[in-house]
Amino acid sequence: MSSALVVIDMLSPYDFPDAEKVAPHAEAVVPKIAALIERAIGEDVPVIYVNDNYGDWNSSADELVEAGMNGERPDLVEPLKPPEDASFVIKARHTIFYGTPLEHLLETEEIDRLVLVGQVTEQCILYSALDAHVRHIDVAVPADAVAALDPELAEAALKMMEVNMSSDVTPSAECVLR
Repeated sequence: MSSALVVIDMLSPYDFPDAEKVAPHAEAVVPKIAALIERAIGEDVPVIYVNDNYGDWNSSADELVEAGMNGERPDLVEPLKPPEDASFVIKARHTIFYGTPLEHLLETEEIDRLVLVGQVTEQCILYSALDAHVRHIDVAVPADAVAALDPELAEAALKMMEVNMSSDVTPSAECVLR
């Protein structure tokens, strides 16, 4: 089984509706995600960034990083800048799979397990975990490395991922990357 760490929607200018609700939760998870990225690099586990394009179909990884660094919360973006060898996929909807080349990338790289981190737990993380599950891809979602919009809904989403999709929701320090 080959794994990849997938960082979802963390390159953000934090100027979207409800950003003020997500940002405090993102503050708590950014150090956990940064540590997982470092571990992945050290363990030679691929790191894949999948990020919303915010309606800009000409955007790139560099442009999204720049927008985040010039946005409302550069402190949440700077520690998570993509490493040079990270793959990057742009998405426009709530799941990392819909309308993206991610499935092809995973097949090409023979990746059959994803460790999902990022935001928002009860939306993009949940929908992406479900899409991975129906594709028979194993999923881990370190519960302390995903940011919520609504903590109560996020808790329910994590429980659904664990019970209904057999996702591993152990804390990031205990999460197996390989």
